[in-house]
Amino acid sequence: MIAIKRVYEARTADEGHGILVDRLWPRGVRKDRVDVWLKDVAPSDDLRNWFRHEAPKFDEFAHRYTEELAGNDAVDRLRDLIAAHSGATLLYGARDTEHNQAVVLRRYLEG
Repeated sequence: MIAIKRVYEARTADEGHGILVDRLWPRGVRKDRVDVWLKDVAPSDDLRNWFRHEAPKFDEFAHRYTEELAGNDAVDRLRDLIAAHSGATLLYGARDTEHNQAVVLRRYLEG
């Protein structure tokens, strides 16, 4: 099972391993709120800066990010972590819960 959640929200014990999938560390978040930080699985700086979490760009962002994921070795590490912990929660810092990289990443992993 792969869940997604804002890193700022309280986690529960049943959510599995907490994996931060942001390129940048979220402001004000203590290190103990995250089990693993996989910044290499996050969108590239160029893509992140282009997207800027603007909802109308989300479909194109999802397409471009999926292409980046296809050639990213960090995805294998992420899959291994999820398998080793019988599930995980992908943590992200964005305010928009519907238009962010964790939504795309979960879809990619489950697809």
